[in-house]
Amino acid sequence: MSEISEKSHAEIDESITLHREMTGFQAAIRTQPFWVFLAILAIGVIMSFVSEPFLTDRNMFNITRNFAFFGIMALGMSAVICTAGIDLSVGSLMGLTGIVAGLVMQAGYGIVWGFLACMGTAAIVGIINGVLIAYLRMAPFVVTLGMLAMARSIAMVVSNNKMIYEFGPDQELFEWLGGESVFGIPNPVWVLIILTAVFWWVWRYSVWGRWVIAIGGNAQAAKLSGIPVERITVSVYVISALCAGLAAFLMVGWFGSVTNALGLTYELNVIAASVIGGANLMGGVVYAVGAPIGAGLMELIRNSLLLAGIDALWQQFFVGLFLILAVLLEQIRNRGRR
Repeated sequence: MSEISEKSHAEIDESITLHREMTGFQAAIRTQPFWVFLAILAIGVIMSFVSEPFLTDRNMFNITRNFAFFGIMALGMSAVICTAGIDLSVGSLMGLTGIVAGLVMQAGYGIVWGFLACMGTAAIVGIINGVLIAYLRMAPFVVTLGMLAMARSIAMVVSNNKMIYEFGPDQELFEWLGGESVFGIPNPVWVLIILTAVFWWVWRYSVWGRWVIAIGGNAQAAKLSGIPVERITVSVYVISALCAGLAAFLMVGWFGSVTNALGLTYELNVIAASVIGGANLMGGVVYAVGAPIGAGLMELIRNSLLLAGIDALWQQFFVGLFLILAVLLEQIRNRGRR
């Protein structure tokens, strides 16, 4: 009798385990990042036949390094979009923070001070955006559009509209961080991997992550339940700004120089990467892996167009096309759930 009981319990445990695994898989295939990842694989397979240089180590290195910058920024943007907000200032903020970091290091200060100046500037801009939106109830589109213009203008003023290419005593380390690799993987990709893991934990387990999602789902209900909506809203704009500053710091190290034009029009690509990766513009939905997957698809499109001999001017057309398709797919899924 005891053996029969033990066998029954074992069968039940196995059944529960299989059910959980199937449920997890079914949940995965219902997410937008899963289908975007399949699109990446399909384009990769096609390009491996169309272009011989596509699968070379050098090209793979370039693709992964290039999309890492946008992936880092898209992680922060996804948090903003999850609250049903938007941040149009990230491109100009890249230019401003990159210039600030360059000026500090050009003055003879080390890389640590350059990094702190870069991130400090980003945090200040994020706080300004967040306070105006959360406490003064201004529209995110208007506030961040205004900051887009102001940050770019400040970058021009402080740089005197000149290129900065001397970064003081830590120039070699600075350029290594942005342009070199560890174990064959570009350093910015390592940063993206670590940040994606952090955001995955945040969205899945942290109180802050649950509060951000709750605010995006229904801000009024979240406030009535005791969630500090204003403070959390400020925090997401600070995080978006910090991600832009970090991407700028790495990108300047890769370029080996910086001008105030850094990040020009990048806000479109960052927003597109976030939305293509599954962030819902209506708020309340976000995926940690979605940001790098969305950024990866856009960089793959850009690279494929170049290798296929198609004019690079078509790049933004396809970015816009995939953005529209992503939003359309989300709307179709929402109607299906009703």
